[in-house]
Amino acid sequence: MHNHSPFATLPTAPYYVVAFSSQRTADDDTGYVEMADHMVELAEKQDGFLGVESVRDASGFGITNSYWRDEESIRNWKRNIDHLAAQKQGRAMWYETYALRIARVERAYGFHAESSKTK
Repeated sequence: MHNHSPFATLPTAPYYVVAFSSQRTADDDTGYVEMADHMVELAEKQDGFLGVESVRDASGFGITNSYWRDEESIRNWKRNIDHLAAQKQGRAMWYETYALRIARVERAYGFHAESSKTK
């Protein structure tokens, strides 16, 4: 498992996001964590990959946002044979349902509270 911030470090917009929302099945965890880690490792090697953020709640509902430089990078990732194989296995074993959405991020901003060192 990767030990890094849950927030992706991203460039200035524009860039693209692939939003993957899914509901896990309740009965089969066999190999899921390994597959998910492997998919992140493969994505990190893909030209145009910018970062990933992922969460899953106790009911099995999760959202993974992967960030990409452009649509061509997303298409190339989609063609990745290992990714396609994982999708097929995922549909059969690990997901009740999922939805995938692709969007161009036009603007991005946020907030980060500074740590106070009051004594």
